[in-house]
Amino acid sequence: MRALVQRVGRAAVSVDGETLASIGPGLLVLLGVRRGDTEAEADRMADKLGALRLFDDSEGRMNLSVAEAGGEILCVSQFTLYGDVRKGNRPSWVDAAPPEEAEPLYDRVRERLGARGGSFGARMAVELVNDGPVTLLIEV
Repeated sequence: MRALVQRVGRAAVSVDGETLASIGPGLLVLLGVRRGDTEAEADRMADKLGALRLFDDSEGRMNLSVAEAGGEILCVSQFTLYGDVRKGNRPSWVDAAPPEEAEPLYDRVRERLGARGGSFGARMAVELVNDGPVTLLIEV
């Protein structure tokens, strides 16, 4: 499982011009599920994301989690995080989990985090204002 995490001032996801979810300050999580990932990996990912210290404390040091900072989380499914372009220029998606395998694990991570989300499998527009910028790639 792979997540691209961005600390944001705000973020939103929409489908066909209709906003499905939006947050103020917090984390935007683009979540990719790999073929063969399990519920245990989904739980580890959710726990890791919730515990990340990416927000400033009173001394200006990144020492607070999103919950401690009073932030929100927007989690968007992103199978393209498993695109492989090592051979040629057209991505291969063989490592990405098929939808029937990925959706329940995406839902599990989102629910465990108490995160808002997009529409699994839909063509979504994601808007964000990156804060910092702070961007991390996390794998479990």
